[in-house]
Amino acid sequence: MRLLSLFGTVFSLDTLDYRLTANTARSSSPPKNRTAPSTSGSPSATNESAQSRQTQEESQPSKWKTPEFFLYYLVFGVVVPIMFKIANDVSQESHPNYPKYENLLSPGWIPGRKVDNSDQQYAGFRNNIPILFSILALHSALRRGFNAVYARVSPSPPKNSPYFASHNLNRRKLFDIIFAIIFLTTLHSLSIIKILFILLMNFSISYFHPSSVLVPIFTWVFNIGVLFANEYFRGYKFRDILPFLIAGEGEGVGHAMDNFMGGGIFKHWEVLFKITVLRLISYNLDHYWAAVRLEEGEKQEGSVLEKKNADPTHIDEHDRIDTPAKVEDYSLLNYLAYILYTPLYLAGPILTFNDFVHQLKYSTPTLTVGRRVMYAIRLAFAILCMEVILHYIYVVAISKTATKGSWAHDTPAQLAMISYFNLHIIWLKLLIPWRFFRLWALVDGIDPPENMLRCMSNNFSALAFWRAWHRSFNRWIVRYIYIPIGGARRPLINMATVFTFVALWHDISLKLLAWGWLIVLFVIPEIVARKVFKRFQARKTLYRHLFALGAVANVLMMMSANLVGFAIGLDGLKEMIRGVFGSYQGVAFITLALVSIFVGVQIMFEIREAERRTGINLKC
Repeated sequence: MRLLSLFGTVFSLDTLDYRLTANTARSSSPPKNRTAPSTSGSPSATNESAQSRQTQEESQPSKWKTPEFFLYYLVFGVVVPIMFKIANDVSQESHPNYPKYENLLSPGWIPGRKVDNSDQQYAGFRNNIPILFSILALHSALRRGFNAVYARVSPSPPKNSPYFASHNLNRRKLFDIIFAIIFLTTLHSLSIIKILFILLMNFSISYFHPSSVLVPIFTWVFNIGVLFANEYFRGYKFRDILPFLIAGEGEGVGHAMDNFMGGGIFKHWEVLFKITVLRLISYNLDHYWAAVRLEEGEKQEGSVLEKKNADPTHIDEHDRIDTPAKVEDYSLLNYLAYILYTPLYLAGPILTFNDFVHQLKYSTPTLTVGRRVMYAIRLAFAILCMEVILHYIYVVAISKTATKGSWAHDTPAQLAMISYFNLHIIWLKLLIPWRFFRLWALVDGIDPPENMLRCMSNNFSALAFWRAWHRSFNRWIVRYIYIPIGGARRPLINMATVFTFVALWHDISLKLLAWGWLIVLFVIPEIVARKVFKRFQARKTLYRHLFALGAVANVLMMMSANLVGFAIGLDGLKEMIRGVFGSYQGVAFITLALVSIFVGVQIMFEIREAERRTGINLKC
C-alpha cells in the first residue's frame, strides 16, 4: 500500500505542477493571494475555492465501474499490448527490412538489444545526461557558496523589512549573471559577444521611451529579423564580419576568433537562440505595458498587492505575471539575469519577465523539498521509459531510412505503428529535456510552468491539445500575440497568424509552414461540430458518443499534422496513407483502429470527469 501511495503521489497533478491543483481540495500548496498577516486580521482563504466546488457540482457521476467501461477495459487490455508487439516485430533482426536501417543503431545497455539513438536532437541530450546532472549539482553548490559569502558582505535584512525583496533580487541576479557568462562562454566561446550584442540592441528599444507605441512595433520587427538573419547568416562567422582582418585564406583574426576554444562545446549558438528571442520580446512588452500603465495609472488606487492586501510570497501566478514590476526593476542587470538565466536558457520553460523578477524577490512557498524529489523521480521514470522504447522499438531509424525501403512491404498495421510510436518518441524527446531544465530551476528556487500536461495519447481536441503541449510557449503566445491581435473575436484569422509565427519560429521551412496551416485547417471541423452538436448537450449519453465520434476524426487529423511537421514530412505521410489504405487488409485494419480510438477517447473523457469530480478543470 505504501508503494501504491508513493506511485500516486509521484504521478499526481499536484507533483507535476502546483498550478494545476491550486485552490482545490487536492492541493498541498498554501492558498493563493493569502492576506498579508502583518496588516490584516481576517482569516486566510481555504484551499478549496468556489470555482473548484462549482466544477465538482457540474461533473458527471463516475462510469469506471459500469458495464460499458468494462467492455472498454477489455478492448484496451487486448489492443495496447498488440500495438507494442507490432512495433517490436518491425524492430527485430529477423525482419526483412532490418539491414536497411541497422547502420543507424548503436550498442545498447539492455542485454541483446541495440539502441535507436538516431534522433540527433534527443541524442544530444541523452549522450550528455551525466554532464547535465553534474552541472545542475555544481550550480546548486556554487549558489549556496555564493549566498554564504554574500551574506557576510551584505547581511540579509529582516523578512518584514522593505529592503528584503531588493536584497534577494540583487544577490540572486549577481550570481545568475556571473554563472551565465561563464556557462555561455564555455558553450559558445566568443560567440557570446554576438549574443550580448543582440541583447543590448533589444534592450535599447524599450530603454529610452518605454511607453512609446513604437516599442512593440520595433520589438517585433527586430526579433523576427533576428530569427531570419540568424538562419540566413548561420550565426555570423567572425571571418565574415571582420574580412579586413583576414591575412589570407582561412587565416587572420576573424578565423582565430571563430576557432577560439574550439568554437565552444556547441558552435551553432543560433540554434539555441530561438527560445531566447521569446524572452527578449517578453521583457520589452512587459516594460512597455508597465510604462503605459504607469502613465495612465496615477489615478488608480495602487498595485494588485495593495488592492488585495496580499502577502507577496503567496500571490497567484496570474497576478505575478500581470502585476508590473517596479520602474527600477526594468534595468540592464535584471534584464541580463532574466535573459541569460542558465537553468532555462537552453530550452525553457518560458517565464515572463514580471514573473521571473517577482520570484527572485520572494521565494515561492510551493517549492518544498518533497515536491522537488517527487518531480525528480517522475523525470527519472520518463527517462527509463524512453530508454526501453529506444531499445525495443526502432521506428526513428526506420522513418529516417524510408527512401531505402525500410518500411517496404510492411503491413498496414506495421505502417500505422511506425507512425504512432514516432509521435510518442517526439513527445518524450521534448518532455524529458523540458522536465530536466524545469527540475534544475526548481532546485534553484524558481518555479516555471510545466510544459507537458498530458500524455500524447491522452488528447482528443485540436483546440485543447495546444494548452497541454509546450504549455509555457502556448501561454506566451496567448499573452504576447493572440490577445493583442484580437483574441477570440477573429479566431481563425488569429490562429492562422499564431501558427504561422510558431512554424517560422521552429524552423524557416515549407514543411513547418504546412504543419502550421494544417493545424488551423483541422481546427475548423471541431469548431463547427461543437456548434452543430450543442443542441444534443442535454441528452448526455448521446452527446458523449457523438462527441467521441468527432474526437476520433480529431485524433487522426492531429496525428497527420504532427507527422508532417516533426517526423516524416508531407511526402512521407502520403506514402504512409497509400500503404495503409492500398488494400482490403488496410481498410479492415483502419476500421479496427477507429473502434480502438473511439474506446480510447471514451476513457479520455472519463479521466477528465474524474479530475472534475475533485474540482480540477485543466481545459485540455
